[in-house]
Amino acid sequence: MREPRLGDDIDDYCVRCKRIMNHSIVSVVNSEPAKVRCRICHSDHDFRHEQAPPPKVDPRKQALFNEVLQKANPAAVAAADGTADPAAHPVDDAGAETDADAPVAGEKPKAKAVGQAAGAAPKPKTVVKAAAKAKPKAKARK
Repeated sequence: MREPRLGDDIDDYCVRCKRIMNHSIVSVVNSEPAKVRCRICHSDHDFRHEQAPPPKVDPRKQALFNEVLQKANPAAVAAADGTADPAAHPVDDAGAETDADAPVAGEKPKAKAVGQAAGAAPKPKTVVKAAAKAKPKAKARK
């Protein structure tokens, strides 16, 4: 293949279009394209060899998200990580853990809300606001 020259057409990943598009070579360094210009949106950027940039994942956000999941359902997060032993926390047919439901010796059994299934989240209270009074319409002038 021949050496690339200024103005030649080349396919590359466009950072603005977020797709592999036609580009023109703007600069060449050591017989390799260094900068290219998208022929669709006319943006200049470094030559990326048709490779999309890696996705941006914020490790702090991911750690906080995992922490929230751990507090909400520790068995599910541990199972997703592959660290949980399914025999350690047996689950009955209703989906509730049997170890957590069993009362501990010398401890009072936990009271459950009336009409609530085991492990179900409480229903949010609904607030009904009074309807606003309608304003009287102005009389039309003749």
